Amino acid sequence: MASKIFAPDLLAGQVALVSGGGSGLGRAAALELASLGAHVVVCGRRLEPLEETVARCEEGCCSALTCDIRERGQVADMLDAVLERHCRIDVLLNNAGGQYMAPAESISPKGFRTVARLNVEGTQTMCQEVAERAMLGQGSGTIVNVTLSPHNGLAGMAHSSSARAAVEGLTKQLAAEWGPSGVAVVALAAGHFATETLMTKYPKVIVDGVARTVPLQRLGSEEEFAWTVALLASPAGAALSGSVVTIDGARDNNFGPWPPPGATDDQGSPVSEQRRG
Repeated sequence: MASKIFAPDLLAGQVALVSGGGSGLGRAAALELASLGAHVVVCGRRLEPLEETVARCEEGCCSALTCDIRERGQVADMLDAVLERHCRIDVLLNNAGGQYMAPAESISPKGFRTVARLNVEGTQTMCQEVAERAMLGQGSGTIVNVTLSPHNGLAGMAHSSSARAAVEGLTKQLAAEWGPSGVAVVALAAGHFATETLMTKYPKVIVDGVARTVPLQRLGSEEEFAWTVALLASPAGAALSGSVVTIDGARDNNFGPWPPPGATDDQGSPVSEQRRG
C-alpha cells in the first residue's frame, strides 16, 4: 500500500530492521517503511505474528526472523542472517519492549530486572551490535529507540518509566559518539496510541478515559507513529540525531483538555483570576 505522506521511493534500496514488528506500532512502522521502497526485516520472539506482517507487505519487501533481543547470541545470529542476505542495515527501529502495571512498592527485584533487561539492555544490545557490524563500517545509518511519554512517568509503571528514561540517556550519548561516523540516533517517545492490543485488551470506558487525558482528546493512530518513524528514517531525520522526539498529542505538556472540566463559566470559557485595575 502506498504511503499517504511520502514519496514511494524515499527509502529505495535501503534495509530496515524492526524489532517487535509482529503487532501494533512496530507492524505499522514496518508496513510504512516497506511502502517507501525499503526491504524490511521484522524480528520478535514469535514467528506467527511476524509472518502476518510479512503477508501484509508487497511480496518480496519484507522478511521475518525470530530473535529475543535480551539474548546477545540470538541477536548476533539474526544479524548474521540479515547481513548475509542484504550486506547492510540502514535503519534500526528498536520498538520491542514491555512492562506490566503494578504499584511501585509491589514490584519485585526480579520484576524490575526483567523490565530493565528487556527495555534497556535489549535496546543497548541491538544498538551496539548493529552499529559495530553494519552502520559504523558503512558510514551511515539511523537508529530510532522507542521510549514513552509522558516523561514525568506513568503511575503503576515505575520500572518502565525508569527504563525508558535510561534509553533516552543512552540515545543521547550514542548520538554524540557515533555522529562523526555518520550514524544518527534518535529517541521516539510515544504517548497513548489506538493499537489493536489497547482496543481489545481493555474495556471501552478505560480506553475513553485514557483518551481524555490527551489534550488533543483522542488516541494517536498507528499511521501517525509510522509516519514519524519514516520521517526519522529519511534524510530529514539526520538533523534530529540526539533528540527525543515526542509524539503524544501534547500529553507530555498538560494533563487533559483545556479548559479543565468544571473550570468554565456559563459561556464555556475558562475561568480566570479577577485582577484589580
